[in-house]
Amino acid sequence: MADLTGHRIAILLESDFYEPEIFYYQRRFAEEGAQVHFLTRLWGQPSLTFTGHEYRAPFTVDRSLENMSDEELRGYSALVVPSGMVSDRLRYTENVDEPAPAAALLHRAFAEPALLKGIICHGMWLASTIPQVIGGRKVTCHNNLVGDVRNMGAEYVDQDIVVDGDLVTGRTGQHHHLFARTIIDRLGAEATA
Repeated sequence: MADLTGHRIAILLESDFYEPEIFYYQRRFAEEGAQVHFLTRLWGQPSLTFTGHEYRAPFTVDRSLENMSDEELRGYSALVVPSGMVSDRLRYTENVDEPAPAAALLHRAFAEPALLKGIICHGMWLASTIPQVIGGRKVTCHNNLVGDVRNMGAEYVDQDIVVDGDLVTGRTGQHHHLFARTIIDRLGAEATA
């Protein structure tokens, strides 16, 4: 068991999330001692309640991913982009010449090598708007996105979990337990190094 006391893990969220994955992260990271924060685009609201894809389970988020300072971002040990339709919804932008706030946050996260980035399954959609962050990196993703990651310049690896430095990728939302275990192990190893 890793001791993640003092670690904060940010997880992006929107509607059509994969409930088994999100509820697992919420519980599992906390079991290791980490603080788990769910972030979204709040659209000026104090909170938003999203519904899951499989069971229509509600999940309320009250932390904004917008206007996060560099200091706040560096306060996280990991940023997770989950599976499901979350990243597709979060990549919406009113101004097509500007990245969506979630994509801008992910781009900034990639500029922080001490911040572990985790992208699983269709979470790779969010990176598609900022392909330079995964260009040249080894990744895995859902089979439906293999062509996309190759077009982004990434090297697709046919494995359930792939680690490339500060980037952990997972094939599908059904691999969330392996994905979470890898993130826990990576953060735990950093804590004991």
